[in-house]
Amino acid sequence: MTRLNLALHGPERAINFAQGFPDFDADPRILDAAAQALRDGYNQYATTWGAPALRQAIARKYSAAWGRAVDADAEITVSCGATEAMIAAMLAAVDPGDEVIVFEPFYENYGPDCVLSGAVPRFVALRPPQWSFDETELRSAFNTRTRAIVVNTPHNPTGKVYSRHELELIASLCIEHDAIAITDEIYEHLVYRGKHISLATLPGMAERTITISGASKTYSVTGWRVGWLIAPPALSSGIRKVHDFLTVGAAHPLQIAVAEALDFPASFYVELLGDYQERRDAMVSGLRECGFEVAAPDGAYYLMAGIGAFGAADDVAFARRLIEEAAVATVPASSFFHEPERGRGHVRFSFPKKIATIERGLEALRGLSRP
Repeated sequence: MTRLNLALHGPERAINFAQGFPDFDADPRILDAAAQALRDGYNQYATTWGAPALRQAIARKYSAAWGRAVDADAEITVSCGATEAMIAAMLAAVDPGDEVIVFEPFYENYGPDCVLSGAVPRFVALRPPQWSFDETELRSAFNTRTRAIVVNTPHNPTGKVYSRHELELIASLCIEHDAIAITDEIYEHLVYRGKHISLATLPGMAERTITISGASKTYSVTGWRVGWLIAPPALSSGIRKVHDFLTVGAAHPLQIAVAEALDFPASFYVELLGDYQERRDAMVSGLRECGFEVAAPDGAYYLMAGIGAFGAADDVAFARRLIEEAAVATVPASSFFHEPERGRGHVRFSFPKKIATIERGLEALRGLSRP
């Protein structure tokens, strides 16, 4: 959709609400740290599983957040973004024929990651408007072949933040069936309502959880591709071997810069959240005025917008219409489902954009006709 929009309208007119990357600059402190790392000679391979400075910074951050010591040498692996982290976790921890439970809609990579690792995905529905799941359906998805469950909180594409009750249920089922949890927490600092809870902090879960996060979203550097996994030593050992053969390692100077960013003061995260809440509120209210059915997301920087008021029966055709008539790119929601028909009634908007960009896009959308 990004490419189509650019092809039709060019970079000056095209508005990108499709891809989840900012159109504003990162904090100058992290950019200065990267430039300094280049000058200081961090230009050769780092330790395969992560530069010591970054692993130590990650350990400090999560030890404080989780209330337990996280071992930089035995539990942390630095990856080329959270995307590589997920496939490394799957290939390391899941055997061919195992089953992996995935909530849907899901970030597009989770299903293919299961297939690439030889696993069988078992999908559990998140239902609008609150994107809640049915406890009975989740319980029935677990069986003797279940090896893992993927939990993404805050959630892409819906903005759902899993509650403590939901996470405790997931934890109890993992323990009952001796399954592991692979959690994607890349949006951990973007929670507008509720509280982010890492599944690894719940009783009995530290030894069976692989926690994934990264620098892309928090520090507005999606092109840097610096992510990380935190897992118990036995799982980390396998993850590191797979990671080594996938990518060898993430860019050394960028790892050094991210290490500095992880020590930013608390005020950075307060301002980050405030800025994103302003963007979220502007997008939600504006889309409602345009006729979309929108529930305000509790976290992350996406929202699923219902398109029924426009008489649209096909999300892909409607997304193309938005490009043709308004120069606005979105993502058809069917791409987040293993059965595309289940997503035909929504498109996903992303809002890590300048307020001026959001306002310009909304103004273009106000001209859409409705039956």
